[in-house]
Amino acid sequence: MQDRYSADVLSPGWRDAGRRVIPTREARPDLVVEEIATGFCGAVVRIEKKIVTLEDRLGKLRLFPLGGGFLIDGEPVVLVAPANAAPQGRARTASGSMAVRDAPARAARASRIFVEGRHDAELVEKVWGADLRIEGVVVEYIEGVDNLEELLKEFRPGPTRRVGVLVDHLVAGSKESRIAEAVARGPYGRNVLVVGHPFIDVWQSVKPNRLGITEWPQIPRSVEWKHGICAALGWPHEDQADIARAWQRILGRVRTFADLEPQLLGRVEQLIDFVTAD
Repeated sequence: MQDRYSADVLSPGWRDAGRRVIPTREARPDLVVEEIATGFCGAVVRIEKKIVTLEDRLGKLRLFPLGGGFLIDGEPVVLVAPANAAPQGRARTASGSMAVRDAPARAARASRIFVEGRHDAELVEKVWGADLRIEGVVVEYIEGVDNLEELLKEFRPGPTRRVGVLVDHLVAGSKESRIAEAVARGPYGRNVLVVGHPFIDVWQSVKPNRLGITEWPQIPRSVEWKHGICAALGWPHEDQADIARAWQRILGRVRTFADLEPQLLGRVEQLIDFVTAD
């Protein structure tokens, strides 16, 4: 007969007998988890001071304390900070350059980079901002390439006062290409560099997979492009405030240069080299 009283119920570990052990999991970038209490599901984008930031498929961010209360593939886990969370070696900026710790911003150069609009300027700042401050380069938006020739007359570029210009939709036969050619032939052509990407708008320079889509929608010429994009993605698009919120959603998905198409990356780097050359 089995002796039901043979075991010592006060022996070490008796409280844990039969209790399920919940595994720990390091909160690595892009790990998809669900927070049990709220049902919020998203990818890990940041770990800071024992707080994990999750980003869902719509770009919404939520902060939660590390620890228990999370699911991965429906199974409970305890989220912990990665063992190598502390930076190893020299950190890098969002553009991939080596970060210079505690470096003060350099006094602004006379040379400038012009971009067409506010969204272009915000994207350049997010990815290249640290590099531009180190180099002392100011980015200005000119509200459309149609204003370029007049602005150059006012700015009066020279050997120590160069201008680099980033243009949307710079493709053969376009209005933008004709303006770029006219600037190159003009009196300031030697000290002005106009480059561009092939995208209709800088929005398209963000890789579509960052928005959870396989490609950017095709919009008919008869439809205003940004409104058409928002409609195709199922986002509000009634007024300019909706368009501004859509851009912030897109910009929020950009963390580093790796989230942008190479057709934009190369052109911005080219402009930085041009306006900082001795």
